[in-house]
Amino acid sequence: EVYFKNLSKQKQKEVMEKNGNNHKLRVCVATCNRADYSKLAPIMFGIKAEPQFFELDVVVLGSHLIDDYGNTYRMIEQDDFDIHTRLHTIVRGEDEAAMVESVGLALVKLPDVLNRLKPDIMIVHGDRFDALALATSAALMNIRILHIEGGEVSGTIDDSIRHAITKLAHYHVCCTRSAEQHLIAMCEDHDRILLAGCPSYDKLLSAKNKDYMSIIRMWLGEDVKTRDYIVALQHPVTTDIKHSIKMFELTLDALISFNKRTLVLFPNVDAGSKEMVRVMRKKGIEHHPNFRAVKHVPFDQFIQLVAHAGCMIGNSSCGVREVGAFGTPVINLGTRQTGRETGENVLHVRDADTQDKILHALQLQFGKQYPCSKIYGDGNAVPRILKFLKSIDLKEPLQKKFCFPPVKDNISQDIDHILETQSALAVDLGGTNLRVAIVSMKGEIVKKYTQLNPKTYEDRLALILKMCVEAASEAVNVNCRILGVGISTGGRVNPREGIVLHSTKLIQEWSSVDLRTPISDALHLPVWVDNDGNCAALAERKFGHGKGIENFVTLITGTGIGGGIVHQHELIHGSSFCAAELGHIVVSLDGPECLCGSQGCIEAYASGIALQREAKKLHDDDLLLVEGMSMKEEEIVSAAHLIQAAKLGNTKAESILRTAGTALGLGVVNILHTVNPSLVILSGVLANHYVNAVKDVINRQALSSVKSVDVVVSNLADPALLGAASLVLDYTTRRIY
Repeated sequence: EVYFKNLSKQKQKEVMEKNGNNHKLRVCVATCNRADYSKLAPIMFGIKAEPQFFELDVVVLGSHLIDDYGNTYRMIEQDDFDIHTRLHTIVRGEDEAAMVESVGLALVKLPDVLNRLKPDIMIVHGDRFDALALATSAALMNIRILHIEGGEVSGTIDDSIRHAITKLAHYHVCCTRSAEQHLIAMCEDHDRILLAGCPSYDKLLSAKNKDYMSIIRMWLGEDVKTRDYIVALQHPVTTDIKHSIKMFELTLDALISFNKRTLVLFPNVDAGSKEMVRVMRKKGIEHHPNFRAVKHVPFDQFIQLVAHAGCMIGNSSCGVREVGAFGTPVINLGTRQTGRETGENVLHVRDADTQDKILHALQLQFGKQYPCSKIYGDGNAVPRILKFLKSIDLKEPLQKKFCFPPVKDNISQDIDHILETQSALAVDLGGTNLRVAIVSMKGEIVKKYTQLNPKTYEDRLALILKMCVEAASEAVNVNCRILGVGISTGGRVNPREGIVLHSTKLIQEWSSVDLRTPISDALHLPVWVDNDGNCAALAERKFGHGKGIENFVTLITGTGIGGGIVHQHELIHGSSFCAAELGHIVVSLDGPECLCGSQGCIEAYASGIALQREAKKLHDDDLLLVEGMSMKEEEIVSAAHLIQAAKLGNTKAESILRTAGTALGLGVVNILHTVNPSLVILSGVLANHYVNAVKDVINRQALSSVKSVDVVVSNLADPALLGAASLVLDYTTRRIY
């Protein structure tokens, strides 16, 4: 212990030598009211006790110098401190304007004082408007600031003032671990933050055993017993003055009804205090036999009063902070201390809107004794603060440094960020469902709507218009600007005119349909239309595996077989818009009949419809189900049952899937030999079942020059909608340089 003490002294000596030939640190402590003096006094005593290290200047301002608030500067004199300067800074009026004017008056008077004192550091406490004026003056005059009790959270304007002072201060003394973390989160330099505890606790924790009965009798009467009286201290809430006055009125009514001896302290100088005093006088509190109304109680006596009270009530920070050291029950009213850390002795009545609530709280709390809490300190704050002050190197740069956490690059002016909320309406016309979605520039499906696809042209077009109008209206609520409408549909499409030339058998009454005109007229937006296979390829080009690939092919393996071809980064449509009808590549001259009327098409082997057809044949012959499978009587046989049977070892199902995979693989080989892409993307619900079979066929059947092609499964969840969206997003945002 001696070694470490000597080491500490040596370090302090080195700092003093750095500061220049045993230069004493000139400390200015500015106190504004009775509350902050209770926190600053222990530090002032500590500084005064070490004259070899410090010179102390005391500046008094604010409500200390007002008779209505007890002329509390006298207790500073009684503590034997020389007051260097008294500044009358309070503009009377006790309203919001008076608070602002008081700050302004302090800012006018303080520069002259600071010029004369020339302190090395100013100590400022808390979150009062007077303290904000002190911190502002010191910061602008290049005086280092040590802020006491920063990082805490409470209600009202105090929070904003406290955090504003934190930003101005160079050094910070906080009382709790949570407050320390808040300061770090506010980007303050961790090396300039001291977790010391509350200075007032140094006095609190040594005060309880002193003679207290004489103090209690002096303030409350000869007949009062310990734990049989109440201390009430309530301040106005500056952000809701009208409500806080009403709450004070209800508190006094509850105290009158509760019928216990009560010491009521006058409120502070904040806006609304004058009205609260009027409420006290209107109810006759100053002359009521159960009440003692006082403007001020010296802090050491106030400690004894709350330590032995039956209860404390109000909204003062003292109730949630200092009183916990004694385990005295506290009733915290309203929102003024919202966010403060409290011990179990505090009962919160946040919505104190009736007398009964407050009265019930008094009945619950009065006379209890709780465990003592040391959330805010352990009684050793002052030695830590003095050591911290001695470690300050005045030769360090005065300019504050903020420790900002790592953040992403600022992209507020980046074109990708600007386009982020630009979106498209995507429409997918499937054989079963009609879907509309809002899709962002980054491929996020912001909102999706699904309805059954009507059977007739009129009903279908009416539903498309209705869903598009609803989605366009919703886009405003989700902060999306719709650039246009993209439509993905089965069949052959003229994308230049926006016309469906003729459709597959899955979508009835869907030939020679002009989609662009009615939708564009209804929404006043540009409209693009294309085949669903082409849209899947566009989706891959913009959002999927095809991004940045010059030549690739997409194959959709679903109810039917479709696809799209991208060559030199552009989609191929063909002379009559029939390019990339990949499902109708013939792989066998005598194969099964296809829905197109031909035989031996890939779709006749590998589509969902083809697999369902083969599954039904097996089921009719009682050859589908194997051990581990079951079907309900009304259940429709589907491709999924065939796949399940194959997985469970049904050899006939395995053979059908193998044939389907081979047919698809042969079709891919033909594509490789025709357009020679560098990538083949399998999309749709059956892609995972076919990918290995396709790779095997390529290895067996393809020319060696194309065997190196990559075959992958799409990672896009909804290629049809994303492709329809990319019709819009690619064209409306294209820039030509």
